[in-house]
Amino acid sequence: MTPADWRQRFRAGEVRQTAALCPGWTQANLALIPAAFADDFEAFLHANPAACPLLARGSAGDPALPDLGDIDLRHDLPLYRTFRDGQPTGTLPDIAAHWRDDLVPFAIGCSLSFEADLVAAGVTLRCHAPGRSCSAFDTALPNRAAGLFGGNLVVTMRAVAADQVALATEVTRNHPQAHGAPVHTGDPAVIGVDLSRPIDGLGLTDVRSGEVAVFWACGVTMERAIASARLPFAITHAPGHMLITDLPAQPHGASAWTP
Repeated sequence: MTPADWRQRFRAGEVRQTAALCPGWTQANLALIPAAFADDFEAFLHANPAACPLLARGSAGDPALPDLGDIDLRHDLPLYRTFRDGQPTGTLPDIAAHWRDDLVPFAIGCSLSFEADLVAAGVTLRCHAPGRSCSAFDTALPNRAAGLFGGNLVVTMRAVAADQVALATEVTRNHPQAHGAPVHTGDPAVIGVDLSRPIDGLGLTDVRSGEVAVFWACGVTMERAIASARLPFAITHAPGHMLITDLPAQPHGASAWTP
């Protein structure tokens, strides 16, 4: 199925996590930010490129992102999360009734985009299968603030065989638009992560004998920025329910791994 096929299914009301869907295509985090705060939000993204690699910024009130495909952001994600005064207020499969003329769309890279490349390179990922996903965690690492936006870094965790960590690092380093190389490997406590407390209770959290916990920066970091800014209103994707774009998930750089 193509990215457009999946977006059509979500537009028709199907709700499912997007991990392992549509390999080879870029998945994106979504943030819809009131125009009064949009420039500061973009500054925050540029200040924190590992967590928030900006793929596209749209125009206020326009639900399209033509650089990423024939997209209607009001309908084309499987699940959205709404915020008021910086706090999450619920999830919705469609946001047409909540759309506002001052909302500015931002699409931000997602690590689900590089998982198919990891598997193709020979990295074993227990979290890469339909109905399975990596887990995400809050850390004690502060973001670089911009305007009202700050908060702490969020990371995803994948358990990787110890002898494959170097390969996983090499492959993902060449995907800077999907968070790039890991930000930490090993003891979760060093970065303030508690593996018993995954965000929203989603994803695999166990690390088996012979595996190492490997952590990548995560676009859910922008939720913590929204909370720190106490925005009166915002909408994001619901974690694990991403925008599937028409942008190929290709590695970048001369040393990029190729099959």
